[in-house]
Amino acid sequence: MMTLYDCATAPSPRRARILLAEKGVTHHTVQVDLRNGEQLGEAFRRINPQCTVPALVTEEGPVLTDNAAIAAYVEARHPEPPLLGRTPLDKADIAGWQWRVEFEGLIAIAEALRNSSPAMADRALPGPVNYAQIPALAERGLARVRQFFSTLDAHLAGRDFIAAGQFSIADITAVVAVDFARAVKIKPGDEHPHLRRWREAMQARGTMG
Repeated sequence: MMTLYDCATAPSPRRARILLAEKGVTHHTVQVDLRNGEQLGEAFRRINPQCTVPALVTEEGPVLTDNAAIAAYVEARHPEPPLLGRTPLDKADIAGWQWRVEFEGLIAIAEALRNSSPAMADRALPGPVNYAQIPALAERGLARVRQFFSTLDAHLAGRDFIAAGQFSIADITAVVAVDFARAVKIKPGDEHPHLRRWREAMQARGTMG
């Protein structure tokens, strides 16, 4: 059985958690205490030298340490329901939106949070190396997040899903991004009716924990 190294309060492992729930994959879970720096300790470094979660111990033994690898592996082992698309064009559409949500959404939010939070002083990037905060990046990140919400709202007009007319990994990533934005005090408002409708529909799936 697979083992997921998780942190219940962090956005990145939540993506893997939702993916596994949507696939109905039974797995063990080990919580990693990011708040107290457990990911930087020697015990976890032996599991994932990158000092990040999620980390998925596969059924074959090797450990996967990023969401892209985890999604590719789980989709290959459990192809139904398909979360990366069926047809070549659907796969391309989902991959394209997945990249946009990561780059325009998740990275922008992380940029804003990690470069402004006092708790993350000298931890502006995750991983084993300390990096100083750059306040200007926090300001830019906030502007990018607001633009991302506007872009996503316009895109969802007349659509039930982010890409390919189906629930996909792009929806998972977008849910996590929209919720993660609360950490920088941004959330969908009255000016985002399509985004709010979509987010409510995603919550009704019952897998978004």
